[in-house]
Amino acid sequence: MRVILASPEAKVWSERKHIPLGLGYLAATLREAGHEPFIYDAAIEDVPVSYYIEQAQAAGKPFKVIGITATTPLIGDAWEMAKLAKRYGLTTVLGGPHLTIMPRESLEPPHDYVDYVFRGEAEYTFLELVNTLEAGRPVQLLPGLHMRYKGEIVSDFSSPMVEDLDRLPFPAHDLFKIDRYTNLQPLTDGLDPDARSFTILTSRGCPYKCTFCSKPVTGDTWRGRSVDNVIAEWRWLVKDLGATEIGVTDDIWNLKLDRAKELCRRLIAEGLNTVPWVTVHGMKVNHTDLELFQLMKAAGCKRVGFGVENGDPWMLRNVIRKGQTLDQVRAAFKNAKAAGLQTMGFFIFGMPNETEETMEATIQLALELDPDLANFMLAAPFPGTKMYDMIREGGEIFAHEWPDYAIHEQKARFTMNDGQYDPDLVVRKWREAYRRFYLYRPKRVWEKMSKKSFWTDLPHTLENARRFFVGHKSQHAPRPRVNPEEPVTSVKGILQRAL
Repeated sequence: MRVILASPEAKVWSERKHIPLGLGYLAATLREAGHEPFIYDAAIEDVPVSYYIEQAQAAGKPFKVIGITATTPLIGDAWEMAKLAKRYGLTTVLGGPHLTIMPRESLEPPHDYVDYVFRGEAEYTFLELVNTLEAGRPVQLLPGLHMRYKGEIVSDFSSPMVEDLDRLPFPAHDLFKIDRYTNLQPLTDGLDPDARSFTILTSRGCPYKCTFCSKPVTGDTWRGRSVDNVIAEWRWLVKDLGATEIGVTDDIWNLKLDRAKELCRRLIAEGLNTVPWVTVHGMKVNHTDLELFQLMKAAGCKRVGFGVENGDPWMLRNVIRKGQTLDQVRAAFKNAKAAGLQTMGFFIFGMPNETEETMEATIQLALELDPDLANFMLAAPFPGTKMYDMIREGGEIFAHEWPDYAIHEQKARFTMNDGQYDPDLVVRKWREAYRRFYLYRPKRVWEKMSKKSFWTDLPHTLENARRFFVGHKSQHAPRPRVNPEEPVTSVKGILQRAL
């Protein structure tokens, strides 16, 4: 059966330029079973998905099913894509992070154009659904599947996970238009704007309980691929597909320190250390040592990222619950720099209980650590997180539409009713962090201005400068909506009913 696997365009941010690896795994699983998958990523396409649907119909080889993945900010775009595909008679299936949190929402009115929804890791359950549809058999309830039956929504609320990741085929990297993917890390500098940038996942899940993270698909049970399995895929990327940079996209690839070191040793032994690689997401600082960073450097790693989050010990321990100390953060940066690696720090502003003093501590820590890149983000209360529950109990959420949850939209999304939390102050301190880290230090200004991309894409550079350093009216905290007649189609109404 011919199947489209699609990712909607990220209209709420414009920086993501690395492949949607989840679709690659789905495509590989389908292809291994004899189906014919096609990957459509609207972020890098210049034609709508209907172009390929019509092209296939004209050739007498129509697509029968479309599977669409969506994060929370993009669920509206996913609905529009499903509605469009349904006009051409395709069976529509939705999955991904948002659907794992709120699966029934997409089957309720007015979303009658959505046929099936999956929670969790759906490689094998989605394959079973496609096999069933191809055979013309009635669809039975599968693990994680939600669907309509005799006018009612029937649901399996399990969230299946693949225990043995080595069973999965390698993602269908060859089906991506790889020349259109140019940046491994959104909102930061890519190593090479013209690179053939592939991503690789060496593990799934994370056992830590950070309050801002929902881990909706891969869960909180860490599962690692064998070193042999990872090396085999890495070799394919380098030797056969011509990768010129690679991004490791695990939530926490270094959870098992000995495994991380062995992977580096194997990359060196196999001669795969000639292609630079980075850790796209933040490594856990408390699972590192100097030897790991030295091995990473020898294995070809160029840049490491760390989830620092906050510079106040009380916030880190009691609000964010990161499971690490500031001393461990400092040691990780010191060791990474000693090994000759570029460093990047991720920092969050505006968590519940945040004050001007705690945010100032975060800025001071960022200046002290002095990473090559600092990424300051405003806290977003995603449904399914402990942070969201904290705000529902003691505050008010300003986000009324799903795109408001985009972490790269620099605006206040909530307030706390404690008489202390000030959402406008949060945005001001966040903007101050960018100015003090990048703009007020001549070394950082020169680093940016000396890059070719600074000048070749000057309009984008100036817009980012205005957004980060100056700000605009839309970044101010809105007045909370007070309307008892608010329809249930709003985010607030949906959450009150579903959570």
